[in-house]
Amino acid sequence: MLRAADKSAGKLDIHTDLRSAKFGDLRVTPFAALHVWHTSAHLQSRLEAHVTFLIGMDVAAIWENVPAASRLSYGSTPAPGQPIAQALDYTKVSNAGSFVVLRLEISTVDALHLGPNHCRAQFDRHNEWVGAWLAP
Repeated sequence: MLRAADKSAGKLDIHTDLRSAKFGDLRVTPFAALHVWHTSAHLQSRLEAHVTFLIGMDVAAIWENVPAASRLSYGSTPAPGQPIAQALDYTKVSNAGSFVVLRLEISTVDALHLGPNHCRAQFDRHNEWVGAWLAP
């Protein structure tokens, strides 16, 4: 039997701009899949999760810990994803009101090791993170 090392694992916070397309999409359908590739480990992971949102006063303490240079990523003009005429036709402005935390409650982790012998396993939150081997 496979079992994830930490049963309390399963939450991941991602920061984004309130005006981004992904935030709008996730408000309609609050489910996400996150794909991670670790080159040197030859490990591909896919995490599936339900998403909740932290906004405004709920993120004030988190915002305080965001480095000043990184804060400029939240509140730029025009909004993320909007067309611009030239590569640098935007203004970076720090705006706490545009800062959103996407809180992912992970439900499954699918891990695929792409070594000489491929190995794949899936771990499920609803089964106490007990894992199962899968064909790669």
